[in-house]
Amino acid sequence: MADVRTLPVPDALAGERVDAALSRMLGLSRTRAAELAEAGHVRVDGVAVGKSARLPGDAWLEVELPAVAEVSTVPTEDDVPGLRVAYEDDDVVVVDKPVGVAAHPSPGWTGPTVVGVLAARGYRISTSGAAERQGVVHRLDVGTSGLMVVAKSEHAYTVLKRAFKERTVDKVYHALAQGHPEPTTGTIDAPIGRHPSQDWKFAVTAEGKPSVTHYEVLEMLPAASLCEVHLETGRTHQIRVHFQALRHPLVGDLTYGADPALAQRVGLTRQWLHAVRLGFAHPADGRHLEVTSEYPADLSHALETLRDGYR
Repeated sequence: MADVRTLPVPDALAGERVDAALSRMLGLSRTRAAELAEAGHVRVDGVAVGKSARLPGDAWLEVELPAVAEVSTVPTEDDVPGLRVAYEDDDVVVVDKPVGVAAHPSPGWTGPTVVGVLAARGYRISTSGAAERQGVVHRLDVGTSGLMVVAKSEHAYTVLKRAFKERTVDKVYHALAQGHPEPTTGTIDAPIGRHPSQDWKFAVTAEGKPSVTHYEVLEMLPAASLCEVHLETGRTHQIRVHFQALRHPLVGDLTYGADPALAQRVGLTRQWLHAVRLGFAHPADGRHLEVTSEYPADLSHALETLRDGYR
């Protein structure tokens, strides 16, 4: 009997190719996801779509998995490839999150989560916070990779929540922006709220919440600029929205105006954005703890492709 799954398109996957999005959402290989689409087993708002179609954000996705055996390859949450524990002690665990993993469960998301992976691996997590996001003191988008800290003790949860609220945590990202931002070092101070006509997206709006992003260009390429970004606030999609507002969207970020031809050229199916460094006062003794992360393979490949293309 066919297994039919119906779910809304998650905000973080709006604009993604069907095969890439299905791979992340259901744990299938991208080849298998493409085969399902080409066989007519994938529908958006009731209409069959091909593997290369882009998912709209305000739609319902229906996927028919013809045989139970074919979904047996979906990985369990304790074997998500690439999810690495970068630091751990009795109070905190810092994970290096790969693309395609959500921070915690949410309506419509059926893929792996950081909370689920840690639970499956036997980690004790703080019970503070909403039931579905216990121990989570900040989040990364599904399509963003890098470092994320989760509280293990109740004391750590309280202290870290306050630290993020008071903006004493050093959150550093590297982002590859299209073109050349001017000035090469600057601050983007612009409020962010829901997009006025596309509610799965965010935008700079007068009614939005205060949002501040600091950036510095590290390397300038003919087609793009590698930037270091420090977040003062932590709004959903903040870096992506702010760089779009500068008219320099992140490479690969089709939801926020990136050039699809450039994304295809460098082999990206998500935005070039990685949380490379996380620094904070340890909740137990106040000592400064800093953890770093290397670029994952897809981002490294895209960056080197741009570098090599102009040598």
